[in-house]
Amino acid sequence: MRAKLKAVPIFAGLNEQAVDYLWERVTETKVADGSVIIEEGQPGNRFFLVGEGSVRVCRHLGQPNEIELGRIGPGDFFGEMCILETLPRSATVQAVGDTTVYSLSSMAFYGLYKAMPDQYGILILNIARDLSRRLRELQGVLDARH
Repeated sequence: MRAKLKAVPIFAGLNEQAVDYLWERVTETKVADGSVIIEEGQPGNRFFLVGEGSVRVCRHLGQPNEIELGRIGPGDFFGEMCILETLPRSATVQAVGDTTVYSLSSMAFYGLYKAMPDQYGILILNIARDLSRRLRELQGVLDARH
């Protein structure tokens, strides 16, 4: 199971000790089809990795102006912005089918920062790269709608 964490792109380049540190703090959760995992506008302090199943990411869930931003499956992740900031969630994430997620609290990442600042630096750089990639993808989705 630890291999799931190690395969996540934002953890690329972390040494074994850092991966072990994080894996020891992971929580596994089974989520039923249609359940909301995180809700837009709510405070958030957890990062999630999809282990099995899939989720949809959307804005304005259940409203006439609902927009699906994407779907992600096993090995993909969401909620990484909570590692960088304490602002409310920017989107809702809902299970599509029965799904298993693994999560880490923002305090686990803070602990990594305190214990292994060099490894935390690698993680932050990887997150910045991934956020940039996701912004480019989202821009493509938005451009296609106009």
